[in-house]
Amino acid sequence: MLIRKFFLAAAATAVFAGCAASGGSSNSSASAEPAVAAAAERLRVAMVDPTPAALRALVADDLSYGHSGGKVDTQASFIADLLDRKSDFVTIAITDQTIKVVDGNTAIVRHTLTADTNDSGKPGKVALKILGVWQKQGGEWKLLARQAVRLTT
Repeated sequence: MLIRKFFLAAAATAVFAGCAASGGSSNSSASAEPAVAAAAERLRVAMVDPTPAALRALVADDLSYGHSGGKVDTQASFIADLLDRKSDFVTIAITDQTIKVVDGNTAIVRHTLTADTNDSGKPGKVALKILGVWQKQGGEWKLLARQAVRLTT
């Protein structure tokens, strides 16, 4: 009888510990949202005023960056196009941003991006819906994947 009580107590302790741990991961996900938002903001700033160091710090080596026109960039081509001003953002405004931290290392960021551009010296405007997948790598949030679609008028 004493052994049965011991096992019941141990099982109850394990159940309560599991509940506490799962509640903690939810809080941990919520507490990661400001860090993801800060990384997304640093990327917005780096896209307007690009430097190789800032961009490499924010985008993953395995980046898949989908443009609204169908072009897909890698990390190297994304950074090169910004530095060469083939993709030149004069201003970028972000609105309607939502962040969902899926687990401790992955986050989904959605927002509306409006920008004044000067791609290859040609002034323009763009309005896009963006889906970004961010991954925590080496303790830092990095953009792993991004897809844009044009807003319909």
